[in-house]
Amino acid sequence: MGSTGIDTKKTIFLAAGGTGGHVFPAEALGQALQERGFNVHMLTDSRARRFITTGEDGFANDKVHVLSAATVASSNPLRLTKSLWQLCCGFCQSVRLIRRFRPCLVMGFGGYPTVPPLLAAYFMRVPSLIHEQNSVMGRANRLLARFARAVAAGLTPVRGQAAFAAKTVITGNPLRAAVLAAAQRPYQAAGDKAPFNLLVFGGSQGASFFSTIMPQALALLPQSLRARLVLTQQARAADEAELRAAYAKMAIKAKIAVFFEDLPALIAEAQFVIARAGASTVAEIAAIGRPALLVPYPQALDHDQRHNAQSLAAVGGAAMMEQAALTAPGLAEIVTKAMQNPGDLARQAQAAALAGQRDAMDRLVALVIKHSVAG
Repeated sequence: MGSTGIDTKKTIFLAAGGTGGHVFPAEALGQALQERGFNVHMLTDSRARRFITTGEDGFANDKVHVLSAATVASSNPLRLTKSLWQLCCGFCQSVRLIRRFRPCLVMGFGGYPTVPPLLAAYFMRVPSLIHEQNSVMGRANRLLARFARAVAAGLTPVRGQAAFAAKTVITGNPLRAAVLAAAQRPYQAAGDKAPFNLLVFGGSQGASFFSTIMPQALALLPQSLRARLVLTQQARAADEAELRAAYAKMAIKAKIAVFFEDLPALIAEAQFVIARAGASTVAEIAAIGRPALLVPYPQALDHDQRHNAQSLAAVGGAAMMEQAALTAPGLAEIVTKAMQNPGDLARQAQAAALAGQRDAMDRLVALVIKHSVAG
């Protein structure tokens, strides 16, 4: 305990930004570390701040720090200059935070908002780790991996991490408490005439595609199958009313929403899931053990979602279909086979559950403790 009253031996910075896919595993690890007595601070950007839970169920407001950050993706000189300036500002902010709280470890979870704090840690000789959720290492993590003591991999790396193989440890993606609770519920196959819970989600970009193709596909099902469907679907706000009207016309029981707070519970209730293939999505579907059709987002950088989906499909825990190849008649056939073959779905659910890494949190915590002590 220093003169400032800060316990520098137990302070850890977790940096994550950009999307919920980066933030959720960081938040899950942060909560686990807090339960073990660590003083955890979350460093993020303004876009991802909304994903972080504060208050009694999360982090104290004064332990969440919003940094200046930007994605370096534009070839426009003005935009590029602005992005680099924002990252420089984020670096200076990170240096001040490290000087103030003196963490024993800084860990990044991907996205350009992690670049300033991880680089600041390197220049200030603070040990750092990175966690890569996807099978393909993201660009920010590829930059930072050379400075990190270890790379924790959420999925088996397929490429992009060869240069860092010696420092890579496969830990799995840490799961939120709600996911672990949902994973306790066994899969319930639907009988021939029983209600069939179909869950469709995929973030804002995935929701747009699914909002177009799902009504077209379900319209091709026989009435006997449509009568059994209990559909829960994520949609953009602009599509909600049109989707509700389309499903009402087909007499399909449907719940449509822009965002679901209880997604892990909805996955657990589902007989079949149709979703994108972000790392967190794949990890949660596997951990809960539900059969799924994964449709990778085609514009994802480095096709990381395709590799994520392949990792689960390879062990029989999911089916994968490229968006360009997925037609309304093809999707109608997939849903029909799923509803008519509960045994096949049960086997796929079992394979998914076997692939789920529900001990990922323990592995990641052990890695953090090892390097924080070594530091």
